[in-house]
Amino acid sequence: MFKLTHYNKRALYGGLFAALVTGTGAFLLGNISGYEARELLASSLPGINTLCNTIALASATILALLLTLLSISSGSQSKLKREHYEHVMRIARMDTVVFVVSLVTFQVLNIPFSEAEGVSGMWYITLYYVSLGVSSLLCGALISVVLMLYNAVVNIIKVVGLGETDNPLVNDDTSEEE
Repeated sequence: MFKLTHYNKRALYGGLFAALVTGTGAFLLGNISGYEARELLASSLPGINTLCNTIALASATILALLLTLLSISSGSQSKLKREHYEHVMRIARMDTVVFVVSLVTFQVLNIPFSEAEGVSGMWYITLYYVSLGVSSLLCGALISVVLMLYNAVVNIIKVVGLGETDNPLVNDDTSEEE
C-alpha cells in the first residue's frame, strides 16, 4: 500500500494505542442486555456525534494546514527530497479518510435508532458496540494524523528554520541551481 517510515510507524502505533485505550472502556462493561444497550446507545449517541463533528472539523483544518506546510516547503532555500512530499501526501490521504469516515459515521448515527420499535435487543447491542468501536478507531486515526503532521512540521522547522543541511530530507543536489 505505502512505505512506512520510522515516523509513520511511530504515529500509527500512537494512534493504535489511543484506539485501544478508548475502546477498552466499552468492553469493560461486560455483557449487556438489549434494553441496557438501547439505553446506553441513547445516552452515548450525542457524545459520539459531537466527537464525529470535532474530528471532521479537525481533519478539514489539518488539510488546510498541509497547504501551508507545502507552501513553506516549496519556498525554502533548501531543496527537499521527494520523501518529504510523499510523507505529506500520506498525511493528506489518511486525513481525508478520517474526514470521510467521520462524516459518514455522523450521518449514520443521526438515524433515530433508539426510537425504533419492534427491533430485537441483539440489534441494539451490536449497534452500541459498533458505534463505540468506530468512534475509538476515529479517535486513534486522528491522533495518528496529528502525530504524522507533528513529525513533518518538526522536520520543516529543522530544515527551514534552523538551517540543518545534514537532515535526511535535504537534497544534496544544490549544485544544479548554481
